[in-house]
Amino acid sequence: MSFNGTEGGQISTDQGATLTGNYRAEGNTELGAFYGKDILNQILEQEGCMGIRIYYGIDRNGNKEMVLVGADANEDDMLELVADMGKKCPPHCGAPNSLNS
Repeated sequence: MSFNGTEGGQISTDQGATLTGNYRAEGNTELGAFYGKDILNQILEQEGCMGIRIYYGIDRNGNKEMVLVGADANEDDMLELVADMGKKCPPHCGAPNSLNS
């Protein structure tokens, strides 16, 4: 199997709200993170990049982290550029909506 850049798909806001609501119902308080277009474009613009893989991690303080890397058509990680340091939600959640409240 290989990646072609079409993986993933759009879901409705209601479906997303159900997923994030289930996550919050389990007592999770770290809801997500924001990554700016600059780092996302840097990852996506690597030669041969088909998309972004997101790994879940825990930092030394026990906080959830997301580690982003590009992936090529062979489903291999592109380790030349690894990203983290997104703006955590909370506190950077924006206005309350069905995905974050």
